[in-house]
Amino acid sequence: MPLGLIALAIGAFGIGLTEFVIMGLLPEVAADFGVTEATAGWLISGYALSVVVGALGLTAATTRLPRKPVLLGLVVLFVAGNALTALAPDYSVAMIGRIIAALCHGAFFGIGSVVAADLVAPEKKGRAIAIMFTGLTAANVFGVPFGTFLGQQFGWRSTFWVISAIGVIAFAGIAVLVTAPKTTGAQVSIRSELRAFRSGQVWLSLVVTALAFGGMFGAFTYIAYTLTGVTGFADTTVPWLLVLFGVGLVAGNWIGGRLADHSIDRTLLAFIAALVVVLVLFGFFAGSQPATIAILVLMGAFGFGTVPGLQSRVMQYAGGAPTLASGANIGAFNVGNALGAWAGGLGIAAGLGYTSPIWIGAAITASALVVMVVAAVLARRPATVVTGTLQTVTARA
Repeated sequence: MPLGLIALAIGAFGIGLTEFVIMGLLPEVAADFGVTEATAGWLISGYALSVVVGALGLTAATTRLPRKPVLLGLVVLFVAGNALTALAPDYSVAMIGRIIAALCHGAFFGIGSVVAADLVAPEKKGRAIAIMFTGLTAANVFGVPFGTFLGQQFGWRSTFWVISAIGVIAFAGIAVLVTAPKTTGAQVSIRSELRAFRSGQVWLSLVVTALAFGGMFGAFTYIAYTLTGVTGFADTTVPWLLVLFGVGLVAGNWIGGRLADHSIDRTLLAFIAALVVVLVLFGFFAGSQPATIAILVLMGAFGFGTVPGLQSRVMQYAGGAPTLASGANIGAFNVGNALGAWAGGLGIAAGLGYTSPIWIGAAITASALVVMVVAAVLARRPATVVTGTLQTVTARA
């Protein structure tokens, strides 16, 4: 395993921690800035929206540049954003810091996925991407609980100083351990990268990403309310239950990466279908503590087990122009996050109870399965028309 993958995983760990740790620190942030928790919550929403902008904008703006220096520049942006958040004298400056840090998120994962895949043999690309994304899963399992504890004990700003330090370590690792990606000699330009979006399979992959993750996060966003208000767990047990979810993320990411190297489409079909089943079971058995414990692990495993396959698939059908499509797929993940949270919130606002986000998430994930079936069938045809675009696709599923 190339050591450069570890450096990329450290960067992914820091970025994942930046995105998710704020959820456990909102009360402290709100009290410090004298704003409501709802207002403080925009530090999460603003970050997610900025991820989408950066995934497309920064990736497009840097397509002609060598990938390794671009990754290093993105890490510098990440460190600057988190340092500004830690120093923020008021809410507005903290929001600016969050936005700056978020802009590098999508571009880092998009470009980093291409670099990770380029560091290994073609038959190991799925596993290489999974190793990089292990940093993101580890952020959920270990980083978020520790970061929340640190912020509660020493002030929320201390957490963001630690995240900034992680960024410095990632910068050094990438600079030393990531080798310059192999190139084919072809000129990379924004025009050539945009050609990837002429592929109907790229668009179908993006839709599957948004819907599959939207379904999982529709259930996960309000999981604390479900665990305490429906399952009957105490508030103090929720962080430890989320660790179980994170363990599932790590296992699913590793297994999904290995299986995707054998067959991307079959892996995605199996994992998405399993996620639908798990969410339906969760809806039925949310009142049972033993069942909920098992379901949390499975939901994390099957939900995040799709990530290597989804990222590999969009890069596969982007052909010789994978960078912008890869970044767009990271944006699609965050669109899914926002979609799921919004849809789940509608269910609660309508008075349908705290299990309604689970059922809504199951419906969204089922729609992702339908789109994935269509994509897999069309991918096996030598020539196919998708959303009005004629394309030739080899049966690589």
